[in-house]
Amino acid sequence: MRTLWRVFALVALPAVLLAVWWFASADSKDFFLPPLSRILNSFDTVWTAQRWRADVLPSVLRLLAGYVAAAILGIAAGTVIGSSRKVRATTEPVLEFLRALPPPVLVPVIMLFAGIGTGMKIAVIISGCVWPVLLNTVEGVRAVDGVLTDTCTVYRVTGARRLFRLTLPAASPQIVTGLRQALSLGIILMVISEMFAASSGLGFTIVQFQRSFAIPGMWSGIILLGLLGVAMSVLFALFERWALAWYLGMRRTGGRE
Repeated sequence: MRTLWRVFALVALPAVLLAVWWFASADSKDFFLPPLSRILNSFDTVWTAQRWRADVLPSVLRLLAGYVAAAILGIAAGTVIGSSRKVRATTEPVLEFLRALPPPVLVPVIMLFAGIGTGMKIAVIISGCVWPVLLNTVEGVRAVDGVLTDTCTVYRVTGARRLFRLTLPAASPQIVTGLRQALSLGIILMVISEMFAASSGLGFTIVQFQRSFAIPGMWSGIILLGLLGVAMSVLFALFERWALAWYLGMRRTGGRE
């Protein structure tokens, strides 16, 4: 019963919004706001198998490449910075300066060094996604229980064993929080990177539809982008449930969930 209620809660609001959009736009004569029925009918003709291979798949692969690279870089750097007070004090001013720069502003700079190919688009995604992961990892590592740290020191648990048995597991709830934040940011940066000197991708295609006044196709691309975000969010929720099974179980046992 509880599972059915959760499914209903997840589906109810989107269904209501779609119904409102459907009926509110049914008689629309506005060229830029066509009826939802017309937008949905354009999916079959616009998003063909060829376009999926040429635009959607490259976008997803670039997003995954940039996201995974940002995750690895953010967790590695965040662990080093969070583990050392001196390193944290030294790097904090630089980190605060760099994270204050909006990633879209860096696109022209990245284009100078990485060109206009796939590498540039991946670099743009990395430049934005790395910060939520890095900063949450730093805070997670800093918050490791001091008693557990002292216990490891007493029993001479050091090096890689201490890292993988204490530090990363203890910091994992905040690391996963950073990864979730980075995922939504990565989708935004994927689209932005494909609007600059691109020849394929979802962002490129949506802009081309807009410039050629193929408005139903443009709206269908926006809807497809939203559905892609929902699908990735669901997959991430499954990963989160697997990665933090011990933590969620501990919370349930403690009666806080």
